[in-house]
Amino acid sequence: MADEKIKKPSRQQVFTLLVEVGRNPGDGLPKGASGAALMIYASGVDEAEAVRETVVILKQADMSPLDVTGYGTLEERLADGHDIDEDERALMARALDENSVIVAQMTPLFEDGK
Repeated sequence: MADEKIKKPSRQQVFTLLVEVGRNPGDGLPKGASGAALMIYASGVDEAEAVRETVVILKQADMSPLDVTGYGTLEERLADGHDIDEDERALMARALDENSVIVAQMTPLFEDGK
């Protein structure tokens, strides 16, 4: 019984991903947008798992992921000199606590002149 209460340390980490999506019927993007850039915090045991989970969730939300750029974990980003504010850190902590994918920012993309 006592052994059941011992919690193994989580191997999960949170990765910062920039995902470019194209248009798809029902995607919820603004009229006239050609797609969007999504800043995402996703948990996973490694970046590949975080990317796979993110793509699956975006497809379930009727989005069309085209490209994913990984920026690493909080520690890797800090080592690269990124300035990470408390709001961003809080979203990363939430993604880790909930073992989830969080869309932190969505920027619609428009073709030139439209």
